[in-house]
Amino acid sequence: MSVKTSLLNRSFRGLLFDMDGTVLNSIAAAERIWTTWAVRHGVDVETFLPTIHGVRAIDTINRLALPGVDAEAEAAWITEAEIDDVEGIVEVSGAANFLKSLPAHQWAIVTSAPRALALRRMAAAGIPEPGVMVTAEDVSAGKPDPAGYRLAAGRLQVDPAECLIFEDADVGIRAGEAAGANIMVITATHVHPLQTRHATLASYDSVTSHVDANNLIRLHFL
Repeated sequence: MSVKTSLLNRSFRGLLFDMDGTVLNSIAAAERIWTTWAVRHGVDVETFLPTIHGVRAIDTINRLALPGVDAEAEAAWITEAEIDDVEGIVEVSGAANFLKSLPAHQWAIVTSAPRALALRRMAAAGIPEPGVMVTAEDVSAGKPDPAGYRLAAGRLQVDPAECLIFEDADVGIRAGEAAGANIMVITATHVHPLQTRHATLASYDSVTSHVDANNLIRLHFL
Protein backbone atom coordinates (compact mmCIF):
# COMPACT_ATOMS: atom_id res chain seq x y z
CA MET A 1 0.00 0.00 0.00
CA SER A 2 1.20 3.47 -0.85
CA VAL A 3 -0.89 6.38 0.37
CA LYS A 4 0.09 9.97 -0.32
CA THR A 5 0.34 12.06 2.86
CA SER A 6 -2.13 14.58 1.47
CA LEU A 7 -4.79 11.87 1.31
CA LEU A 8 -4.29 10.92 4.94
CA ASN A 9 -5.24 14.44 5.99
CA ARG A 10 -8.30 14.82 3.77
CA SER A 11 -12.01 14.38 4.33
CA PHE A 12 -14.53 13.80 1.55
CA ARG A 13 -18.23 14.39 1.01
CA GLY A 14 -18.53 11.60 -1.52
CA LEU A 15 -16.73 8.43 -2.61
CA LEU A 16 -17.08 7.34 -6.25
CA PHE A 17 -16.10 3.84 -7.36
CA ASP A 18 -15.40 2.36 -10.75
CA MET A 19 -16.66 -1.24 -10.88
CA ASP A 20 -14.58 -3.69 -12.93
CA GLY A 21 -11.10 -4.02 -11.49
CA THR A 22 -11.92 -1.65 -8.65
CA VAL A 23 -14.58 -3.31 -6.49
CA LEU A 24 -14.75 -6.62 -8.36
CA ASN A 25 -12.57 -8.69 -10.65
CA SER A 26 -14.28 -9.68 -13.91
CA ILE A 27 -11.17 -9.89 -16.08
CA ALA A 28 -11.43 -13.62 -16.86
CA ALA A 29 -15.11 -13.41 -17.87
CA ALA A 30 -14.66 -10.25 -19.93
CA GLU A 31 -11.62 -11.58 -21.75
CA ARG A 32 -13.40 -14.85 -22.57
CA ILE A 33 -16.20 -12.97 -24.33
CA TRP A 34 -14.00 -10.40 -26.04
CA THR A 35 -11.61 -13.14 -27.27
CA THR A 36 -14.51 -14.89 -28.99
CA TRP A 37 -15.59 -11.61 -30.54
CA ALA A 38 -12.08 -10.65 -31.67
CA VAL A 39 -11.45 -14.02 -33.33
CA ARG A 40 -14.78 -13.74 -35.15
CA HIS A 41 -13.81 -10.35 -36.55
CA GLY A 42 -10.19 -11.12 -37.36
CA VAL A 43 -8.79 -8.87 -34.62
CA ASP A 44 -5.44 -9.79 -33.06
CA VAL A 45 -6.36 -11.00 -29.58
CA GLU A 46 -3.03 -10.40 -27.87
CA THR A 47 -2.83 -6.73 -28.75
CA PHE A 48 -6.58 -6.11 -28.50
CA LEU A 49 -7.45 -7.47 -25.03
CA PRO A 50 -5.44 -4.90 -23.04
CA THR A 51 -7.52 -2.13 -24.67
CA ILE A 52 -10.96 -3.30 -23.52
CA HIS A 53 -10.78 -2.54 -19.82
CA GLY A 54 -12.53 0.48 -18.34
CA VAL A 55 -14.12 1.48 -21.65
CA ARG A 56 -17.69 1.16 -22.94
CA ALA A 57 -18.09 -1.75 -25.37
CA ILE A 58 -19.43 0.52 -28.10
CA ASP A 59 -16.42 2.83 -27.75
CA THR A 60 -14.05 -0.14 -27.98
CA ILE A 61 -15.74 -1.37 -31.15
CA ASN A 62 -15.98 2.08 -32.74
CA ARG A 63 -12.29 2.68 -32.08
CA LEU A 64 -11.42 -0.32 -34.29
CA ALA A 65 -13.34 1.17 -37.24
CA LEU A 66 -13.96 -2.26 -38.74
CA PRO A 67 -15.66 -2.09 -42.15
CA GLY A 68 -19.26 -3.22 -42.27
CA VAL A 69 -19.59 -3.63 -38.50
CA ASP A 70 -22.74 -2.39 -36.72
CA ALA A 71 -21.18 -1.16 -33.47
CA GLU A 72 -24.47 -0.94 -31.58
CA ALA A 73 -25.48 -4.48 -32.53
CA GLU A 74 -22.05 -5.87 -31.67
CA ALA A 75 -21.98 -4.04 -28.33
CA ALA A 76 -25.43 -5.49 -27.54
CA TRP A 77 -24.09 -8.99 -28.32
CA ILE A 78 -21.10 -8.40 -26.02
CA THR A 79 -23.39 -7.24 -23.21
CA GLU A 80 -25.72 -10.23 -23.47
CA ALA A 81 -22.80 -12.65 -23.59
CA GLU A 82 -21.22 -11.03 -20.53
CA ILE A 83 -24.52 -11.13 -18.62
CA ASP A 84 -24.68 -14.86 -19.32
CA ASP A 85 -21.09 -15.50 -18.21
CA VAL A 86 -20.26 -14.46 -14.65
CA GLU A 87 -18.12 -17.48 -13.80
CA GLY A 88 -15.12 -16.52 -11.71
CA ILE A 89 -16.28 -12.98 -10.92
CA VAL A 90 -15.27 -12.11 -7.36
CA GLU A 91 -15.01 -9.02 -5.20
CA VAL A 92 -11.73 -7.21 -4.77
CA SER A 93 -10.74 -8.31 -1.28
CA GLY A 94 -12.68 -6.42 1.40
CA ALA A 95 -14.68 -4.31 -1.07
CA ALA A 96 -18.18 -5.46 -0.09
CA ASN A 97 -17.69 -4.86 3.62
CA PHE A 98 -16.05 -1.49 2.99
CA LEU A 99 -18.92 -0.32 0.79
CA LYS A 100 -21.50 -1.54 3.30
CA SER A 101 -19.76 0.53 5.98
CA LEU A 102 -20.26 3.78 4.06
CA PRO A 103 -23.28 6.09 4.41
CA ALA A 104 -25.67 5.01 1.66
CA HIS A 105 -26.17 8.57 0.38
CA GLN A 106 -22.45 9.35 0.11
CA TRP A 107 -21.11 6.79 -2.37
CA ALA A 108 -21.79 5.78 -5.96
CA ILE A 109 -20.68 3.38 -8.68
CA VAL A 110 -19.56 4.85 -12.02
CA THR A 111 -19.02 2.12 -14.60
CA SER A 112 -18.56 1.80 -18.35
CA ALA A 113 -20.74 -1.32 -18.23
CA PRO A 114 -24.45 -1.19 -19.13
CA ARG A 115 -26.73 -1.23 -16.10
CA ALA A 116 -28.00 -4.80 -16.54
CA LEU A 117 -24.44 -6.13 -16.77
CA ALA A 118 -23.28 -4.04 -13.83
CA LEU A 119 -26.07 -5.35 -11.61
CA ARG A 120 -25.39 -8.93 -12.71
CA ARG A 121 -21.67 -8.70 -11.95
CA MET A 122 -22.18 -6.93 -8.63
CA ALA A 123 -24.65 -9.62 -7.54
CA ALA A 124 -22.21 -12.34 -8.57
CA ALA A 125 -19.43 -10.75 -6.52
CA GLY A 126 -21.60 -9.88 -3.51
CA ILE A 127 -21.19 -6.11 -4.02
CA PRO A 128 -24.07 -4.05 -2.57
CA GLU A 129 -26.17 -2.04 -5.01
CA PRO A 130 -25.69 1.69 -4.39
CA GLY A 131 -28.39 4.32 -4.32
CA VAL A 132 -26.56 6.15 -7.11
CA MET A 133 -25.13 4.24 -10.06
CA VAL A 134 -24.00 5.80 -13.34
CA THR A 135 -23.73 3.28 -16.18
CA ALA A 136 -22.98 3.26 -19.91
CA GLU A 137 -26.52 4.35 -20.81
CA ASP A 138 -26.33 7.49 -18.68
CA VAL A 139 -23.63 9.30 -20.66
CA SER A 140 -23.07 10.10 -24.33
CA ALA A 141 -19.29 9.96 -23.92
CA GLY A 142 -17.55 7.26 -21.89
CA LYS A 143 -14.31 7.40 -19.94
CA PRO A 144 -11.83 9.14 -20.25
CA ASP A 145 -14.55 11.77 -20.58
CA PRO A 146 -15.40 13.00 -17.04
CA ALA A 147 -19.16 13.10 -17.66
CA GLY A 148 -19.90 9.96 -15.65
CA TYR A 149 -18.05 11.10 -12.56
CA ARG A 150 -19.50 14.58 -12.76
CA LEU A 151 -23.00 13.11 -13.07
CA ALA A 152 -22.50 10.84 -10.06
CA ALA A 153 -21.22 13.71 -7.93
CA GLY A 154 -24.21 15.79 -8.97
CA ARG A 155 -26.61 13.01 -8.01
CA LEU A 156 -24.93 12.85 -4.60
CA GLN A 157 -25.28 16.65 -4.44
CA VAL A 158 -21.57 17.20 -3.92
CA ASP A 159 -18.83 18.94 -5.88
CA PRO A 160 -16.43 16.55 -7.69
CA ALA A 161 -13.56 18.33 -5.93
CA GLU A 162 -15.00 17.06 -2.64
CA CYS A 163 -14.98 13.45 -3.87
CA LEU A 164 -12.45 10.64 -3.80
CA ILE A 165 -12.57 8.41 -6.87
CA PHE A 166 -11.44 4.78 -6.69
CA GLU A 167 -10.16 3.60 -10.08
CA ASP A 168 -7.94 0.93 -11.59
CA ALA A 169 -7.64 1.82 -15.28
CA ASP A 170 -5.82 4.62 -17.07
CA VAL A 171 -8.95 5.84 -18.87
CA GLY A 172 -10.84 6.03 -15.58
CA ILE A 173 -8.02 7.81 -13.82
CA ARG A 174 -7.95 10.40 -16.60
CA ALA A 175 -11.72 10.80 -16.29
CA GLY A 176 -11.41 11.40 -12.56
CA GLU A 177 -8.63 13.91 -13.08
CA ALA A 178 -10.68 15.77 -15.67
CA ALA A 179 -13.61 15.87 -13.25
CA GLY A 180 -11.38 17.62 -10.72
CA ALA A 181 -11.62 14.88 -8.10
CA ASN A 182 -9.04 13.19 -5.91
CA ILE A 183 -7.93 9.72 -7.02
CA MET A 184 -7.13 6.44 -5.28
CA VAL A 185 -5.73 3.77 -7.62
CA ILE A 186 -6.75 0.19 -6.79
CA THR A 187 -3.98 -2.19 -7.85
CA ALA A 188 -5.58 -5.56 -7.01
CA THR A 189 -5.89 -6.67 -10.64
CA HIS A 190 -2.77 -5.01 -12.03
CA VAL A 191 -0.28 -7.35 -13.69
CA HIS A 192 2.12 -4.48 -14.36
CA PRO A 193 2.47 -1.37 -12.16
CA LEU A 194 0.49 1.63 -13.38
CA GLN A 195 2.63 4.73 -13.03
CA THR A 196 0.57 7.67 -11.74
CA ARG A 197 0.99 10.51 -9.26
CA HIS A 198 -1.91 9.17 -7.19
CA ALA A 199 -2.17 7.13 -4.02
CA THR A 200 -2.50 3.36 -4.47
CA LEU A 201 -4.28 0.64 -2.50
CA ALA A 202 -3.93 -3.11 -3.03
CA SER A 203 -7.25 -4.07 -1.36
CA TYR A 204 -9.90 -2.76 0.99
CA ASP A 205 -8.78 -4.99 3.84
CA SER A 206 -6.40 -2.26 5.00
CA VAL A 207 -8.78 0.71 5.01
CA THR A 208 -11.72 1.79 7.17
CA SER A 209 -13.89 4.89 7.11
CA HIS A 210 -15.17 7.31 9.73
CA VAL A 211 -17.90 9.91 9.31
CA ASP A 212 -17.55 13.02 11.45
CA ALA A 213 -20.19 15.37 12.85
CA ASN A 214 -20.18 17.33 9.58
CA ASN A 215 -20.92 14.21 7.51
CA LEU A 216 -17.40 14.20 6.08
CA ILE A 217 -15.78 10.83 5.36
CA ARG A 218 -12.21 10.29 6.54
CA LEU A 219 -10.28 7.17 5.65
CA HIS A 220 -8.01 5.33 8.05
CA PHE A 221 -5.31 3.03 6.72
CA LEU A 222 -4.22 0.02 8.75
